[in-house]
Amino acid sequence: MERQGEETHITTDEARGGEGLNVLRWMLAISLILAISALTIIWVTGALTTPQ
Repeated sequence: MERQGEETHITTDEARGGEGLNVLRWMLAISLILAISALTIIWVTGALTTPQ
């Protein structure tokens, strides 16, 4: 961070405040896969146990 008079200049990395390792993208992808898997299991077990 650098001050020039009343202005404060911040680098891109400082302004971001995080790492650019695509951690959020992986977390969202894994969560989506887990949600789809859970809903599929619920749907299939419900369909198999319901009398026809």
